[in-house]
Amino acid sequence: MLIDDSLTVRTVFSRMIERESDMTIVASASTAERGLEELRRHQVDVILLDLEMPGMGGIEALPKLLKASPRTKVLVISSLTAAGAEHTVQALRMGAADTMLKPRPGGFNDDYRGQLLGKIRALKGLAPYEQPLRAASKWTERRVGKKPQLLAIGASTGGIHALNLFLRQVPANFDLPILITQHLPESFIPVFAKQMEAASGRRALLAGEDVEIRRGMIVIAPGHGHMVVRRRGSQLLTGLAFNPVKSGCTPSVDPMFETSAEACEGKVAGILLSGMGRDGTDGADAIINAGGTMYAQNAESCAVWGMPRAVTESSLASAILPPAELAEKILSDAGADAWR
Repeated sequence: MLIDDSLTVRTVFSRMIERESDMTIVASASTAERGLEELRRHQVDVILLDLEMPGMGGIEALPKLLKASPRTKVLVISSLTAAGAEHTVQALRMGAADTMLKPRPGGFNDDYRGQLLGKIRALKGLAPYEQPLRAASKWTERRVGKKPQLLAIGASTGGIHALNLFLRQVPANFDLPILITQHLPESFIPVFAKQMEAASGRRALLAGEDVEIRRGMIVIAPGHGHMVVRRRGSQLLTGLAFNPVKSGCTPSVDPMFETSAEACEGKVAGILLSGMGRDGTDGADAIINAGGTMYAQNAESCAVWGMPRAVTESSLASAILPPAELAEKILSDAGADAWR
């Protein structure tokens, strides 16, 4: 379903989508109020939602849409403005699964179409024959490794909502540093950092060259490079890397995991939350090989079970749980040195 007050945008999106044999537009609405009415009449897998609309805006409509159809995934179509970034990250925190920037006139090209269709297919979920096997033998629980010196979290599609649920369960006196790599457009990262501060009650910094990783703080990968971790004496510092990576993501989870494992001699708790693709799998291997521990979000609570699935089915995870329960498990595993 399309919900956008612009007839031009609805028409362009309709043309892009209707050419696909595996997609059908079941409804198109110019207001959020009309969208809610249509949702009562149609089964909808994915909603493309504009946030800036007259009447009930997308932010006000989002919880109503998710309540009316909990299985429906919402893809926010965001403007390029600063206000658009603020509203979009707020929507992702509230439960929207992913975002696409609304391009400027002339920007609705084949590359944009390919990205849009890829996101819609990922949010629709796996076909029955692609579903993970539920047999207990498919996942072998791994023993918890060394007591961590830091938590390193990787997330993508659906990850902001999961991060909020996770961080709310972490009390202030648990003061291991928390590193986060979240796939987001670069312009959204400062807003995202503020959201993480609000969710966690901790100060959040953007990684850069020689930014010290301190206890009780959050450090976030910027949008233009990969966060890496280095040791200098007793200090842990961040750096930035710009090399291409296997996943094609910038920032990528793998460099954060790999360098954290080396700098901390395996004393890392790696966490993979909801996300498309396999970013983080190679880094998870590095954490496990260095003696650390991996944790993964479970399929049922993910918007897209791609990144956590990869480590789950490789038997790299010591726990596979919804975000809040995952936080509780990590808190119990971390040991006395993690608390002040």
